[in-house]
Parts: sequence; structure tokens; C-alpha cells
Amino acid sequence: MAAYLIADVDVTDAAMFDEYRREVPATEARHGGRYLARGGVTRVLEGDWEPHRLVIIEFPDMAALTAWYDSPEYERLKQIRFRCANTRIIATEGVPSA
Repeated sequence: MAAYLIADVDVTDAAMFDEYRREVPATEARHGGRYLARGGVTRVLEGDWEPHRLVIIEFPDMAALTAWYDSPEYERLKQIRFRCANTRIIATEGVPSA
């Protein structure tokens, strides 16, 4: 069952974030990840959530998502992100296919 990483990223250092943004897609792809949304226009329909830079990545399953997030190759990039952005991230499973 597919799993989705949803991140709300508030970039605080754009120059440093560019390095992260350039390098991270290859690490996700090696774990079967693909972008569904990546920093496009958002529109709040209800509530008071105002995302900064919204990212949605689909992985084949939660195991693949977790393997990517915990991987040594992503760890270095995660440390960069910690220094240049404030991020809220969740992971959720999709619905079973019929």
C-alpha cells in the first residue's frame, strides 16, 4: 500500500536550502519516491493552516518511506535541512487499492 510523506517547509536560508533541494530527489527516487506536489501554489479551503512550501511524496509503502528517511544518504541532507528550514513532516498510508 502506498505511503505519503507530507511536509510543510518554512525556508529560513534560501541559499543553503538550494543545495538540499537539488540533491534530495535522487535519494528519494532510489527508494521509489516520486513527487506529487513540490512547492506549488496552495490555497487554504478551511481552517487556519497556512503552509509555507508544501511537499507531498509518494513511496511504494511505509517501509520504503521509512528506509529513505532513516538512510545514511539522506542523513547528511537532513542535517542541511535542519539548519536552513523549519519543517513539519508526517507520513501516512494510502488507501488499499480495490
